[in-house]
Amino acid sequence: MKAQAVILGLLACAFLGRVLGQVTVALLEPDWLPPMQDGYSGLLPYSILLPIQVAILLIQARISWDLWRGSGFFTQRYPRFGVRLGWFSYGYFAVMVIRYLITMVLFPERRWLGSGTIPIVFHWVLAAFLLTWSRFHNPSNGGLHADTT
Repeated sequence: MKAQAVILGLLACAFLGRVLGQVTVALLEPDWLPPMQDGYSGLLPYSILLPIQVAILLIQARISWDLWRGSGFFTQRYPRFGVRLGWFSYGYFAVMVIRYLITMVLFPERRWLGSGTIPIVFHWVLAAFLLTWSRFHNPSNGGLHADTT
């Protein structure tokens, strides 16, 4: 469980960095960070997006903490859920790849990591979190196997 907890924790920290960077840009507009339009797609108003991101971070932290301790709500294994979550994470990742490709075709000036690609990259981080958590639930699906520590 600790191996999954470490990976999940690192992915959650990457997402936390993204959220903190976005808040910093929104409030302070520092020169050393990309402007808001580079890291924010605008699909949701930021006043709605930020609380959703905080909720995601809280859930990620709780999942990671429970797995690290080896006890808690999120340590209960549900293999069927793990399979479904795994497939969902693959689909989620694939949709973001398609979104990236469409962005590159429609806006060639954004290649490769130009304006608007930061959200796509961090959707990949979220998909990786879900995939890692799915493999905790169903280690027989080719993912990380449960350990005894």
